[in-house]
Amino acid sequence: MNNFLLSTLIFLPLAGAAMVLLLPSAYRDSFKWISLLVSIINLLNIFTLYNSFDRQITDFQFVEQHEWIRMSLGNLGILSIDYLLGVDGINMPMILLSGIVLMVGSLASFSIEHRQKAYHSLYLLLSGSIIGCFAALDFFLFFLFFEFMLLPMYFLIGIWGGERREYAAIKFFIYTLVGSIFILVVMIGLSMSVQDSFFSQETGSIVHTFDFRQLSDFKNYIPNTLLHPVQKQLIFGVPARLFAFVLLIIGFGIKLPSVPFHTWLPDAHVEAPTPVSVVLAGILLKVGAYGFIRIAYGFFPDAAYQFTYIVAGAGVISIIYGAFNALAQEDLKKMIAYSSISHMGFVLLGLASMTAEGVNGAIYQMFGHGILSAMLFLIAGVIYDRTHNRLIENFRGLSSVMPLFTLAVTIAFFGSLGLPALPGFIGEFFTLMGGFQSKVLPDWFSMLAMLGIILSAAYFLWTLQKMFFGTFWANRNQEENLKDLNLREMIMLYSLALLAVIFGIFPSLIFDISGESVKLFLEKF
Repeated sequence: MNNFLLSTLIFLPLAGAAMVLLLPSAYRDSFKWISLLVSIINLLNIFTLYNSFDRQITDFQFVEQHEWIRMSLGNLGILSIDYLLGVDGINMPMILLSGIVLMVGSLASFSIEHRQKAYHSLYLLLSGSIIGCFAALDFFLFFLFFEFMLLPMYFLIGIWGGERREYAAIKFFIYTLVGSIFILVVMIGLSMSVQDSFFSQETGSIVHTFDFRQLSDFKNYIPNTLLHPVQKQLIFGVPARLFAFVLLIIGFGIKLPSVPFHTWLPDAHVEAPTPVSVVLAGILLKVGAYGFIRIAYGFFPDAAYQFTYIVAGAGVISIIYGAFNALAQEDLKKMIAYSSISHMGFVLLGLASMTAEGVNGAIYQMFGHGILSAMLFLIAGVIYDRTHNRLIENFRGLSSVMPLFTLAVTIAFFGSLGLPALPGFIGEFFTLMGGFQSKVLPDWFSMLAMLGIILSAAYFLWTLQKMFFGTFWANRNQEENLKDLNLREMIMLYSLALLAVIFGIFPSLIFDISGESVKLFLEKF
């Protein structure tokens, strides 16, 4: 079973989507249960994967490799594309996060009543694409899953979103598609510029491969060895490796998103239905961050070293700019969206530090933010489902009528603003520690980033005080609709709250997974 566990995680949701499509519409009540059952089975399989993961091994584990495409290029050699999956300490936390958030998202999808067959089939297609994107070890396969995510997300926002859903869906699609084109250019360039070290004894010729393990091989960039041929080329007067790194910064920076490529995110979040916002903030943003680590820094560490200030600067600007925008918002969902931009900036800062503390902190920040942001968007959904209103100014004293809801909100807000023993504190602490200990970054980068923590405390505490304390009042006479959490909402919010506390108190649950792989990763710099 372990030999095909990763494939099961990808193809089980696809099989579920096919089942939903084949069932007659008369069985509409079964669609949500199929989606939930698939998500639960996948989460249990991911727990098996997590428990079986060997923390002391730096190589990829649970590797599945099958020949897929072989093409002769004449005198240039052979083009090789494989169905190649595997996990290490960098993508294992992301797969675990995906299983958790996708299960919560499928439970949140019970509130969807319009065109359920189409919705749940698209949701399951998105689920398989997300896990495939994190598990793929072939650049072509990664890009295939990366692109597949666009289709279901476009329709999930465009059909089941708010009043401006068409605009938000098109903006999301165009932004992400432009980023994908930049990534595609790099992928094509890499595939055609593999050096003699990839000489195949079996075929007697050079193999042009998309294998992550080959493309990140030390011989591709270490000085005084056989240089990657693309490094000798110039594009617009810039060394090709630097040019490729810039394209990846833009491509994955859009997906992250990093300032100035962030403007699609608030619109997408505001218009998306609650389950889609949960998945978008909890997982999809991490695909961009994962691409930075695995591909941009993994393939081009020499270029990454030269762009350290730019990557760290983008992170710090995102932290501060996102926090100031969150502080200015009146819409609860838009405030949470800008807070995501701010908190994901810490990932770039930790990665740019090129220290064990910083990179491990960046991976933990991705995981912790995924849990907390899923909670935050569920919180916004609870308010909106009851009142169809998200304006912070329209609510007062909700703690008196919704005490269970208030407790969940308090955990999510304090976790996000960096309260010790919760994930937000751990991720920010280690990324900042990495920034201060970095030999390539001056301390003022981390000192500026600390302003984001102060601002996050301001907008989260201001919102908590404004909406939940004081004399109870709600705009438009909607007091009768403001009932406390139902059982389904309690399961979603308190499950995530429990996980936030567990991983906040025991961060080694993630650090033990990522530690050895990060150590190997840092040997490139």
